[in-house]
Amino acid sequence: MRVYNFSPGPSMLPLPVLERAAAEMTDANGSGQSVMEMSHRSADFKAIIEKTEALLRELMGIPANYRVLFLQGGASLQFSMMPLNLGAVEPGQVGKKAVYIDTGIWAKKAADEGAKYLEALVPASSKDRAYSYIPKAPAPDPGCAYYHITLNNTIVGTKWAALPETGAVPLAADISSCILSEALDVSRFGLLYAGAQKNLGPAGVTLVIIREDLIGRAPSRTPALLRYDIHANEGSLYNTPPCYGIYIIGLVLDWIKKTGGVGAMEKRNREKAGMLYSYLEESRLFRSPVDKGCRSLMNIPFVPVESDGARRKEIEARFVREAAAGGLINLAGHRLVGGMRASIYNAMPIEGVRELTGFMKRFEANYV
Repeated sequence: MRVYNFSPGPSMLPLPVLERAAAEMTDANGSGQSVMEMSHRSADFKAIIEKTEALLRELMGIPANYRVLFLQGGASLQFSMMPLNLGAVEPGQVGKKAVYIDTGIWAKKAADEGAKYLEALVPASSKDRAYSYIPKAPAPDPGCAYYHITLNNTIVGTKWAALPETGAVPLAADISSCILSEALDVSRFGLLYAGAQKNLGPAGVTLVIIREDLIGRAPSRTPALLRYDIHANEGSLYNTPPCYGIYIIGLVLDWIKKTGGVGAMEKRNREKAGMLYSYLEESRLFRSPVDKGCRSLMNIPFVPVESDGARRKEIEARFVREAAAGGLINLAGHRLVGGMRASIYNAMPIEGVRELTGFMKRFEANYV
C-alpha cells in the first residue's frame, strides 16, 4: 500500500511517473537500455535532455534570452555559485555588493555563503518573529550585483505574495519548494534556481534559469565546474550530469503538461492548501504560526494551541506517531522549529489532504 508522503524533500513523485519509469527501466524510448546506462553524450540522452528543457520552457514560459542549466550540488551550491558568478571580482578590484532578504534558515544560509565572496547586505529580516512573515523589502542600491530572495520558505511555511521592486538590479530567487506550483513571470528575474527533490524529480539535479547577459561574469580564478558560462556553452554536458534525474524531471514535466499545465497545478494547489488552512482556522487544538498574507501553498506548518511545553511535545509526538500508523507519513516539523508540517507539493493528490484533515479532526475530537 502506498502511503501519503508529506515530506518536505525528497518528496513524493506522481504515481504515473513512477509507473512509467518502471516500465521503461530496461528499455528507455526503444533504445534497448536504461537511462542509467546511457552515455551522456549519446544521441539517446541528447534527445532526453533537449525534450526536458523544451517542456520546462513551455510550462514556465521561459523567454528565449534565458539559459536553462541542469547542474548538481543542490540549491546549497547555488549559494556559492551565484555570488561567485555575479558578484565576485578579480584580486585587487573593488568588491561588489548584493542584497539578501532574510526570511528563514535557507535565506540566511544563502546570505552567509554570499558574504564569503562579496559584501552581503541584509536590510530586512523576519527573524524577530520566528520568520512567521515576509518583511517589507527596501529598494536596492543601483550598483548592487543582485537582489536575492527565497521565494517560498520550506521550513517556516511562508512565501512572497508580491515580488520586490529592484529596478535595474537583477532579482535572484531560490524557488526549490515552489517551482511549477503556480504561475511565475520568469522575465522578472535575472536568475532562478531550484533543487529538484521537492516539485521536479529526485534528489541530485539542480535547475538554474539565468538571463544570458548575466553569464560570463565570473572572475578567472573560479573553478570550471562552478562557472555558469562553461555549463551554458556545453549544454549542461561539461561533465557527466545526473542523467537519470534529468530523465525523471522530463517525465514529471510531461505529467504536468498532460494534467493541465501550471495553471491547473495552481488551481489544485490552492484548493489543497485552502482545505488545510480552513481546518486550522477552526481548530481548537492546532493553529498556523504564519501570518495569513504570507502563507505558503506548498509547506504548511502547524503547532498545538497548548502553551505548556511538555504537553505540546506530548501532542506532537502522539500526532506524528498515530498519523504514520494511518499511512500519513513525514509530518514532523523541521528539527530546528518543531511542531508539525505538511508539504503538499504538486504530486500530493487532493485525496491525501482530505485524509490528513480527516485524521486531524478525529485526533482533535479524541484529544480535546
